[in-house]
Amino acid sequence: MTDKATNLTKNGKTLADFGYGFNDEGKLRQLDAEKGTLTDKGFEFAVHKDHHANQRRYEELGEVITEYVYDLLESKGMVKLPVPETAKAGEGTFIYSTSKEFLNAEKLLVLIHGSGVVRAGQWSRSLIINHSIAAGTQLPYIEKARNMGFEVISTNTNDNHRDGKSIRYSEDSVEHAIYVWEKYIMPSNPKSVAIVAHSYGGIVTMELAKKFPEFFQEKVFAIGLTDSVHMGLKGPPALQEYLKSISRNWVGSSKPLDTKLSTEKSNDIPHYSAGHTQHEWTSYSCMSALFDFFTERLDIFTKRQM
Repeated sequence: MTDKATNLTKNGKTLADFGYGFNDEGKLRQLDAEKGTLTDKGFEFAVHKDHHANQRRYEELGEVITEYVYDLLESKGMVKLPVPETAKAGEGTFIYSTSKEFLNAEKLLVLIHGSGVVRAGQWSRSLIINHSIAAGTQLPYIEKARNMGFEVISTNTNDNHRDGKSIRYSEDSVEHAIYVWEKYIMPSNPKSVAIVAHSYGGIVTMELAKKFPEFFQEKVFAIGLTDSVHMGLKGPPALQEYLKSISRNWVGSSKPLDTKLSTEKSNDIPHYSAGHTQHEWTSYSCMSALFDFFTERLDIFTKRQM
């Protein structure tokens, strides 16, 4: 990873321009200015006296990180699919998929990140910068899912504008997800679907369920939410009951991982401890419990299809 740390980005500044690179453990480290090699020093926010200058630098570095993660996804064999499908170069956005053609996939996993600056392949930009690629990106989920025989789609719900103009069918997170569902997921006719959604991604998931209730009740066998910010369930009672039966929300908690917690609302998805108290860590910290749950739910779903 160190060999690519200074030249992976395709446009604009590189990590090296900021004096950083990723080491073999996927941790962001400062470059020795004279030797050009990575040191043991991590990210340093306050390099200027002016806070706004430091914040601007952090945001610019974050944009480079986004391109770096895109390149990592592609280096792992993920391919871009355009949103909208007919978008000309530079006009639209895109999602990432394990393949261009995933017709009749036995198992499909859809990843939906939270709101804000994160893009496809990311759970938390701050974790990527301050901790590691493993902690802050979706790569561990993608690798685990592929090893389990899943095709994977990573949505890009926050990429909504180009040159100050809204992207068609991707003006906001929900519109983006609905387009992906209608144009890519449903036409591919997967046999079974699972979803992992972090934070605001939980709201997006609930909106998808309301929009496509029949598909969800027929095809979606498990939903893993990580500290979702949705507020209860909506839609037909049958859909609500189904979602409660196939879903768990791993939330920030000091309790041991996968401890069942109380929920404030009766019509909500069951809460379980993510094994970490901090919101941004929940996706990484609960991954083992989440996939155990998926395995359990898939077995139930498969037997139901017989």
